Amino acid sequence: MTKLPFTEDQLKVNYIRTVPVDGRTLTGTGTIIHAGRSTAIAEGKVVDDDGRLVAHGTTTCMIYR
Repeated sequence: MTKLPFTEDQLKVNYIRTVPVDGRTLTGTGTIIHAGRSTAIAEGKVVDDDGRLVAHGTTTCMIYR
């Protein structure tokens, strides 16, 4: 996989609920929604042990070749 230089054009994060600091596990996943020639769009989600959404974010990146 070739790494390309990029910069964020837009970044948005929604924090859905607070997270206790008692050692619970959080799981984060990221997905590429679109990877074009000059832009890419991705999203990420964080869920707690019970599968409840904790945070959700999206980003649009400009790719420099």
